[in-house]
Amino acid sequence: MSAPLSPSLSGRKSHERSTSISESHSEEEPQLSLNQFYPYIRCAICCGFFIDATTITECLHTFCKSCIVKHFFQSNKCPTCSIVVHQTQPIYNIRPDRQLQDIVYKMVPFLEKSERETMCNFYKERGLPLPNSVVASTPGPVVIKKQKKESPPQSPFTIPPELDVSFLLDFVGAEEGINSYKPLERRYVRVSGEATVRHVELFIRRKMELSTTCQVDMVCGDHLLDHDQSLKDIQNSVGEEALQDGLLVLHFGLVLSTQS
Repeated sequence: MSAPLSPSLSGRKSHERSTSISESHSEEEPQLSLNQFYPYIRCAICCGFFIDATTITECLHTFCKSCIVKHFFQSNKCPTCSIVVHQTQPIYNIRPDRQLQDIVYKMVPFLEKSERETMCNFYKERGLPLPNSVVASTPGPVVIKKQKKESPPQSPFTIPPELDVSFLLDFVGAEEGINSYKPLERRYVRVSGEATVRHVELFIRRKMELSTTCQVDMVCGDHLLDHDQSLKDIQNSVGEEALQDGLLVLHFGLVLSTQS
């Protein structure tokens, strides 16, 4: 009968056995290159990595948000599988995919930093303040220079605070065949919350000098807006995702009118 192992010898052999097992497991782990994941993390429209990844609920194909929104002003079909997303308003059936976007940022080095720098340069070149979402995601101290402005004289006609609505008009594109329009220079607007979507459309028509053959479609978040909706009702019904620094963000595009 063999003598029992001493505690030191038994512990050393146990350590050697666990080390050999962990080494064999590490050797079995496959090393995959990034390009093997390209079909899952790149947009089929722009062929770049997803930015603001947005998924079509009907077929679960994903694209950059700006790419798919612009595509839907030209077509109501999915760019990948050609399924009809919606007969008249396909933009109803898209949803942000934040988990996938986080995965893309972790898989592609420097992509998030590059996108953040692009956004910062965009606002800087136009003399606009950085949104809180950009400032919060920027590492290190961010110095924002504020110019001192003389306070303008107060108008005797003021909007009550409970009715005040400030919004940002984001132009996403025009349908093919619409070429005659002026760029919208005034994108930040403050009006009474009693104003309706119809009032905003008339403002856009006047500033962009649109013809009667051109129709203005407006979207807030995932909702296509009706002409009779008031801005205050829209602001109360949408979530935080549709707000940017307290501003109501209204996306609008130009399509050919279906009226004869």
